[in-house]
Amino acid sequence: MRQQLCDALVSRSVNPDMVFLTGDLGFMALEPLQQGMQARFINAGVAEQNMVSVAAAMAREGLDLWVYSIAPFCYARPFEQIRNDVAFHNLPVKLIGNGGGYGYGVMGPTHHAIEDYGILLTLPNMRVFIPVFDEDVDAVISHAGAAQNPSYLRLGRGEIPLGFEVPKYAPWRQLTAGGGMVVIVAGPVAGTYIDAFQSLPEEIRPNFWIVSELPLEKNPLPLELLKQMSARQDLCVVEEHVRRGGLGSELALLLLEKKIEVGAFHHLYARAHHYATYGSQNFLRAQSGIDVKSVLAVVAQKSLEF
Repeated sequence: MRQQLCDALVSRSVNPDMVFLTGDLGFMALEPLQQGMQARFINAGVAEQNMVSVAAAMAREGLDLWVYSIAPFCYARPFEQIRNDVAFHNLPVKLIGNGGGYGYGVMGPTHHAIEDYGILLTLPNMRVFIPVFDEDVDAVISHAGAAQNPSYLRLGRGEIPLGFEVPKYAPWRQLTAGGGMVVIVAGPVAGTYIDAFQSLPEEIRPNFWIVSELPLEKNPLPLELLKQMSARQDLCVVEEHVRRGGLGSELALLLLEKKIEVGAFHHLYARAHHYATYGSQNFLRAQSGIDVKSVLAVVAQKSLEF
């Protein structure tokens, strides 16, 4: 999604108040943005805490601030500065973390971002954007840019099947419909399930939804989704994020508060930071049980039980 990010920010950079800070990253990707912004494109170096504090100070002066790094260095290393300088003052600093989830697979747990949006959503005023497709990035930049609150953009790599027509961006979108269970997914991993779900017989094909903005209170569940939840026995939530603090736990609490019964609740998530062997993002998804085979096993098994 970095190419789409660069294109969207270049278009936005006509605003003379926009400032972009990077933590010594973006080589071979963000050069057009650097050339277009000139002095307003600032390489803050390997000093993420300072970068966030500088961004907060500039935002306090009314500038349009965007901060970029790979995901773990964007939220984990400067967390205190995000909390104290940005969130507590409700400053509209946009934090862009590239390589969410297991995106930097072979580089190990220090480079995995599998607790990022859960941690940041504990802070006041924070909004999170998780584009599913490359085509979502332009709209996400527009939505985040219009927000008057701190925002975190979790970028990954679009993984759609050939020939799939990406639906227009919205916080909630339904990708497949059928007589099966409801499946809700956050992030680009959703693209890996499309072919498999579309190939299932209609009677067991899941009602497959994607969500791209959190917290859920900012974007209520669509009425059609609520109807499907009421009509089916089971709900499955999938995310490339740890169990605590993620979409699954937030959605479960929301359903409990609203007294919405969904029968069995299945949550498939990133199970661990540490594995005996590290590999690609897809390898680590399989280790966590969020690969296509694992998700299909849940969908097919529960459908057989109806």
